[in-house]
Amino acid sequence: MSKYEIPFLTACIQAFAHRFSMSRQAAFQYLHKHKGLAFLIEFYDVEHLQSMEETIEDVLIICQKNGGTLA
Repeated sequence: MSKYEIPFLTACIQAFAHRFSMSRQAAFQYLHKHKGLAFLIEFYDVEHLQSMEETIEDVLIICQKNGGTLA
């Protein structure tokens, strides 16, 4: 993992938490459980080039495909 990925993941968790009015801890747990974090790590090279809104939409789709129920 590069030194840039951790701040990116932190920003994504914060943005996800804000969008769905949840704590950062709850957002982290949701993203971890529904494979959103794994997606962000695997596709960092593409996702970090998009806007945060697009990245959150992408990770939301992945989480929903893995059993997540937020919309």
